[in-house]
Amino acid sequence: MSLAYDALVLVGFGGPAGPDDVMPFLRRVTAGRPVPQDRLDEVAARYLELGGSSPIVAQTEALLAALVERLAARGLEVPAYLGHRNSSPTVPDTLARVAADGHTRVLALASSAFPSYSGCRQYRENLGAGLAAAPGLAVRALGPFPELPGLIDAAADLLASALRSAGPGATVLVTAHSLPLASAATSGPNGGGYVAALEHAAAAVVARATALAGMPRPPAWRLVFQSRSGSPHVPWLEPDVCDAIREIASDATTQTIVVVPLGFLTDHTEVLWDLDREAAEAAAAAGLGFVRVPTIGTHPAFLDGLADLLAAHLEGRAPAPAQPAFCSDRCCPSPAQMEG
Repeated sequence: MSLAYDALVLVGFGGPAGPDDVMPFLRRVTAGRPVPQDRLDEVAARYLELGGSSPIVAQTEALLAALVERLAARGLEVPAYLGHRNSSPTVPDTLARVAADGHTRVLALASSAFPSYSGCRQYRENLGAGLAAAPGLAVRALGPFPELPGLIDAAADLLASALRSAGPGATVLVTAHSLPLASAATSGPNGGGYVAALEHAAAAVVARATALAGMPRPPAWRLVFQSRSGSPHVPWLEPDVCDAIREIASDATTQTIVVVPLGFLTDHTEVLWDLDREAAEAAAAAGLGFVRVPTIGTHPAFLDGLADLLAAHLEGRAPAPAQPAFCSDRCCPSPAQMEG
């Protein structure tokens, strides 16, 4: 079968491979942003306490390998590559390798489902910068996929399992990475896209999980945020997950906190530290049980959903992007653009 693209590139966030990589990695992540040194030191200490590396790299590699298998099972044999924003192999290095291997038409997918500067547009900027080292390539970068059925089904299946084990009295906290309010307000083609997409997806996940768990009514739930960074004087999305847990502790009907890291496709250090450690400790201090739902990673439903998405583009069946398109001039501007 002749495909519309002759190479697939998954673009990941990246992570440190060992202790010596931690601070250089954090400086790449925060380049161009006014993050205080003491905040970098604090985050670096967390990485080091967790072993000096992040599970995100291995889990992103596993995601790509599983997607290649899913596509091959459909008769879609396409060379696949992985490039990272903040660690090796970098996006420019990966695109140079794609070009050296003789490919010219690239389909690119970022490992991020929700629209924001860091979760969408910046990945496209990474790809654009990489094209300078591989001018013969044409790259089609897919946009965010917050309504992907496989994403909803996978997260709902995992949440349903957690709800069954938690029993009655569970309150669900759906988490995502916090953003500065200014970035959240300008996310997506029409502004406010990040929170709107999260709220819509979270509601769908909870409704689906309620049915899967055989519950007569949905549990209490809310969207919360985690992992804020940057200047303490800049307002970010709230409530923080730990603050929400402390607030919920006053509700006598809640016995267990169930946390769903919907904004993260794979485990990050932010998931392991901010949820498995800090949020769990906040729940314990409040006398509440705590269950953290796994990230969706290589859940079969998620893999099938992504394979459907990629297959439609590889086979040339996908429609043209709707307007206003993602990454128009007013979609998810960079922090530097907003400051200017």
